[in-house]
Amino acid sequence: MSSTNIASAEAQMLIRKPVSTVYQALTDSAITTKFWFTKSSGKLEEGKSVTWEWEMYGVSASVMVREMVQDRKISISWGDPATIVDFEFMAVSDHSCYLKIRNYGFTETGDALLSVIKDSTGGFTLLIAGLKAYLEHGIQLNLVGDKFPEEVRKLEL
Repeated sequence: MSSTNIASAEAQMLIRKPVSTVYQALTDSAITTKFWFTKSSGKLEEGKSVTWEWEMYGVSASVMVREMVQDRKISISWGDPATIVDFEFMAVSDHSCYLKIRNYGFTETGDALLSVIKDSTGGFTLLIAGLKAYLEHGIQLNLVGDKFPEEVRKLEL
């Protein structure tokens, strides 16, 4: 099946770190909690399920690891109904990695589909930006937490 005909959200960016460093940052929850979710039930392993939490929002996601190819690809399914997220790693040089994230398998249609694709694209863009800042500069930007902080949520009630 051609991926060009499948509705998907995509985000991608160059990260100036070796591909193995970027791959580890997304498989080792001790690192991932520095730029994405706040808590995890464990490291990613092919065929295993983990739970990721965003404590500031009181939200969690059950994640099933579908496939892992060292320094090349991580494929997970998550959500209800589940969608697939592929993380693809391409070594551009010994010291840089091009990371592409693609989320697909949405069941929504019409405006609802456009909305979930927009939200997914924005979320994964924040993920990659936070990852880049953390790995390249050692800075924790708190992008996910600052996307919709408690102070703003209280104002919207």
